[in-house]
Amino acid sequence: MQRIRLRYTKRGRLRFTSHRDFQRAFERALRRAEVPMAYSAGFTPHPRVSYANAAPTGTGSEAEYLEIALAEPRDPEKLRELLDESMPLGLDIIDAVEARTSGLADRLTASVWELRLEGVDPADAGRAVEAFLAAETVEVQRRTKNGIRTFDTRGAVVSLEALPAQADRPLDNACAILRLVVRHLTPAVRPDDVLSGLHAVADLAPPVPAAVTRLAQGLFNEESGTVTDPLAPDREADTAAPPTAAVTADAKAPEGPAA
Repeated sequence: MQRIRLRYTKRGRLRFTSHRDFQRAFERALRRAEVPMAYSAGFTPHPRVSYANAAPTGTGSEAEYLEIALAEPRDPEKLRELLDESMPLGLDIIDAVEARTSGLADRLTASVWELRLEGVDPADAGRAVEAFLAAETVEVQRRTKNGIRTFDTRGAVVSLEALPAQADRPLDNACAILRLVVRHLTPAVRPDDVLSGLHAVADLAPPVPAAVTRLAQGLFNEESGTVTDPLAPDREADTAAPPTAAVTADAKAPEGPAA
């Protein structure tokens, strides 16, 4: 059984798709691309697909990850191309590697987020960021299925900065851009929680909902303060490993059970 790890995006209007919507679209793409999926055992077999730390509905992302198990070996890049052609525009499969290591989910320990705050002056955003970073704790509340929960957002935020104002933007159409690195803790601190924290410490309140995009997620490097590519260990291991069974360029997946 071959395991392939994929990186995909949620762009444009597709950022409003829920995780369940994406699952349905991806399983349809598996059938269209005739991917020879491995199936689980039991009375109701299902294709072996593992999703890792999906972004909240309504946020864009350049770095979502999943892993699939194949019954027969395939070239990762050719498989990526077939799946990408079968997915809706905006849900794009942009990277694929053969899984040569274990624990993909364990390498997703932090995310880099960008928040675009339309109608917010960059100077006001900068002052709010300074107040947030100066605080030891910033408690916010979030409604959960078990009721209202209070938790600290400051401890999860590794870095937070307000980017310089865009020189070509009209003065009457201000837009502040925040860039933040957040550790994946329990409870999870989401970008909207950080915005609630900025409102709590500096009364920062965007007039319209923020446009939120995950730029990267992976293992947080304590020394450099950066979020590293979670697929890099597989690529490095792949250069030292013998190739999987050869597959010709024009090989077609044999007919089998629908994914």
